[in-house]
Amino acid sequence: MEGKIPSGFKEVHATARLGWLRATVLGANDGILSTSSLIIGVASAHATQGNILLAGISSLVAGAMSMAAGEYVSVSSQADSEKADLAREKKELGSSWDTEVNELAGIYCQRGLDDILAHKVALQLMKYDALGAHARDELGISEATAARPLQAAFASAGAFSSGAILPVLAALLSPDSMVSWTVFTISLISLALLGVLGARVGGASPWRPAMRVIFWGVVAMAMTSAIGRIFGVQA
Repeated sequence: MEGKIPSGFKEVHATARLGWLRATVLGANDGILSTSSLIIGVASAHATQGNILLAGISSLVAGAMSMAAGEYVSVSSQADSEKADLAREKKELGSSWDTEVNELAGIYCQRGLDDILAHKVALQLMKYDALGAHARDELGISEATAARPLQAAFASAGAFSSGAILPVLAALLSPDSMVSWTVFTISLISLALLGVLGARVGGASPWRPAMRVIFWGVVAMAMTSAIGRIFGVQA
């Protein structure tokens, strides 16, 4: 039949990936940029390769832990707020059912349904799952968007580490005299690829994201290189 949706069909939208995509791209981008900038700054100060690698590995570990801790604290606060809102909503459903029905119906009216249909939809959804309906449509909380602190912490640490390992490996495999340029080149290529990948997964054009990360990568690494040269001591 024309217009019939095939059984088992599930349409996938780019917006469904925005949550984890943002965290992954941000973590990996931060890992590449902060670690490569630190390595270049230390290398520009004429440090030994051992000290350069120590700085790079320390940046990787510290950055990953910082990302994990920051994400855990932030998402835990979000989770606490969601639990408080859900507890309050559950209490209101128990004490003022009709008011909650009208509140949900009002939301559907604002979305374009007429009063009668909105009231019917609200009643039907609340008979099936009252708290879930209010959580989704009134509070904006759903299974896909619910806060998961541990998952967020591990994901952020992993994303940061996967980005930071690239400039560390570049410094490890590069000749002493070429560390800065090798790390600079590898990091810019990695940042550009990350920008393109993030744009592709998100369904956007890749050129602007790639140019953005390249620009800020050049700025950050140039600044730390200048600082290293200013305060470094010739070996």
